[in-house]
Amino acid sequence: MELLKIATEWAKAEVFSTRFFIFFAILFLIASIGFWQLGKTGLAKAYIIPTLLAGLLLMTIGLGLFFTNKSRITQFEKAFKADSLAFYQSEIERSESTLKEYTVVFKVIPVLIIVAALLILFLNSPTWRAISITTIAMLIVILLVDGTAHSRIEAYHKELKLVDMKK
Repeated sequence: MELLKIATEWAKAEVFSTRFFIFFAILFLIASIGFWQLGKTGLAKAYIIPTLLAGLLLMTIGLGLFFTNKSRITQFEKAFKADSLAFYQSEIERSESTLKEYTVVFKVIPVLIIVAALLILFLNSPTWRAISITTIAMLIVILLVDGTAHSRIEAYHKELKLVDMKK
């Protein structure tokens, strides 16, 4: 039963964390509307589409992860009751796989941020500046949320390894 409790607590923490994607998505969408309604300069108008797309992307990520992790809570209980050893093994494998994915994320996103920053330096049009700055802001949000999710899955994986399945 300890295994089910650990897994459920992790999933609930993930559900809470994904709300930050949704929160930042709403902020980007509000910014897009603000630039659309109040933007007078070429640069301000250039932000409308990039902030809208960043908001929609973050909303998609947030809602997708929210509903996936929300349904995972009930699935955990069913899988645990059906075969606790198989559930344990699948969670070990899933958490290891997720940790490997985060390794890629934390290498790729900083490179994308660097590329976007270089675009700001070399392309002087308002559109490319808005795209680059919005991209950097969105990627920083993803790094912030994924950074906490990474540490949570790492702790979850360690806790799983400590569970005694012989009981």
